[in-house]
Amino acid sequence: MSKIWFRDFTLETLRGMGKDTMLEHIGIEFTDIGDDFLRGRMPVDHRTHQPHHILHGGASVVLAETLSSCGAQYCIDWTKYRCVGLEINANHIRSISSGYVTGTARPYHIGRRTQVWETRLEDDQQKLTCISRITIAVLERT
Repeated sequence: MSKIWFRDFTLETLRGMGKDTMLEHIGIEFTDIGDDFLRGRMPVDHRTHQPHHILHGGASVVLAETLSSCGAQYCIDWTKYRCVGLEINANHIRSISSGYVTGTARPYHIGRRTQVWETRLEDDQQKLTCISRITIAVLERT
């Protein structure tokens, strides 16, 4: 796929968006921008554990939605449109109890009214831990 971004942006730009949000609270950080993907990671620790001391599925979904939603927003003209999540699902494949989980979000479809993105989450050994798909609505600004 060729470069998908409507305009250029940097990791610093993305990092600034997370200030004083859930991203900052649970430690999500953006790590890479490619021609057709956005990548970030999240620590697997007390902030993201469920009671059995493994990564909470909801935290995985937060990382997946963050990467896909941010990616979707940079595929459109912000002065005319905005992106909002419409539906998300996740399949949790493997548990993880420490380290980092890294997500890579890529679009399957970038349309005028909807986008569909997939995010693959992997542990520090590059083993798949979760796969998520999100449908994003592209709305006109009013």
